[in-house]
Amino acid sequence: MAELSTKDRKKLDKGSFAFPEQEKEPLENASHVRNAIARFNQVKNVTDDERDAAWKRIEAAARKFDVEVSEKGWRDIGK
Repeated sequence: MAELSTKDRKKLDKGSFAFPEQEKEPLENASHVRNAIARFNQVKNVTDDERDAAWKRIEAAARKFDVEVSEKGWRDIGK
């Protein structure tokens, strides 16, 4: 995965994250999108509404970066 330095991460606007308020799971490229899906269930202290919104952002980023998403929703991850 392409790593973001702390400096580069701070330059991102909140809309560049799956969870913008927590600034978790950046969605800057295909690798980050795949990583956001893989780590989705590891994000702590977020509501189901925040997860729903984050999933929509991940799906949009997946379309943008041509990443195939087999899950229909975040509740399907790992099933």
